This record gives sequence, C-alpha cells and structure tokens, in this order.
Amino acid sequence: MDINEIYQSVIDGDTSTVEKGVKAALSAGVGAEEILSKSLIAAMDEVGRRFEAGDFYVPEMLIAARAMQAGLAHLKPSLAKMEFKSVGKVAIGTVKGDLHDIGKNLVCMMLEGTGFEVKDLGIDVAPENFLKAVEDGAEVIGMSALLTTTMAQMAHVIDLLKQAGLRDRVKVIIGGAPITEAYAEKIGADGFALDASSATRVVHQLVG
Repeated sequence: MDINEIYQSVIDGDTSTVEKGVKAALSAGVGAEEILSKSLIAAMDEVGRRFEAGDFYVPEMLIAARAMQAGLAHLKPSLAKMEFKSVGKVAIGTVKGDLHDIGKNLVCMMLEGTGFEVKDLGIDVAPENFLKAVEDGAEVIGMSALLTTTMAQMAHVIDLLKQAGLRDRVKVIIGGAPITEAYAEKIGADGFALDASSATRVVHQLVG
C-alpha cells in the first residue's frame, strides 16, 4: 500500500486499512516522518478543509480523526527514535466545573493529526494545571467550556498567567458553544474557534 492509499483511507475513516497501510509502509522502508506528513497530516488538513466547506460534518471528522490516531499509534515508536520535531506544544482542557469533552477530544485529535505535540489536561481542569502546563513548555493552551456558568474560568486562568509572569510565554485559544470572538477579546485571549477545524487552523496561525 502506498502513501496515497493511506491518505485516502484516513479521509474515508477506514481505521483498519490505515493501520495495515502504515505497518506495510514501515515494513517496506518508507520513513515514519514521510508517512506522517504525506498521509496522516495531509489527510487531516483535507478533512478540515472539507469540514469548513460544508462537505464534512462532525461525525465524518471524528471518524477520520480516529483513523488517523490509529495510524499514528504505529508511527510513534519510530518517530520517537528519530527525535521527530513537533510543530509545537499544546495543552488543552475543559475548564474547572465543566465536564464536557467531545469537542475537546476532537480538537486534540485534529491538532495531533496536523503535527502538534498535544497534552490533554482532561475535564474539570483546575486553573493551576493550565499554569503548570505552561511551565512545562506548552506554547499554546486551549480552554473549552460548554456552560455559560464556567466561562469565567477562562478569564481567571488568563489573570493567573499574568500574575505568575507567564502570559508572555504562551498563546491562549478558547472555544465552546457559548464562546464568542467578542468574549475572547474581552478576556484577552489570543484566539477563538467555533469548532475543531478552525481551532486547528488558529493554533497553526498562533505558533507562526
């Protein structure tokens, strides 16, 4: 199986074929970095494009992302040996008091699928854990909230980053059903995203 077939299988959400293709490509001597960039990352870029064009919806994105993750799992040992350089380090979590994670999980998969090293902080994340992620090297932190009652936690985290002298070291992106661009500007976030595809694009823009 060649790179193009793996690429198409990711877009189709065909997890089994992606896994078989990645293993076959590795066995044939194709480099892990080439498989990652030309099939997995390229496919997720195309999935994001189709989503923003209205040709794909959340279920198709989720299925494709899961197929990509399955392929990536087989590449990680080889990439680790190569000391593969990620596009950037991102930490993402659902803010304190909020237990929703479907959107966050999809953003994590999309970001990892486009070359980022992603740390999933989980749900109900204490503000201090976002700060710890920055201290540990995260270049971007993403905060998600689905409840209007938990939105204020985002502003609280940004205030804590300022107090700790960490604000200039990190870009902050926020998202979730009740979040607007106006709110992002109000609390001093660097970016705002309506969905997983736009979140991926914005994070790429933030890291330059």
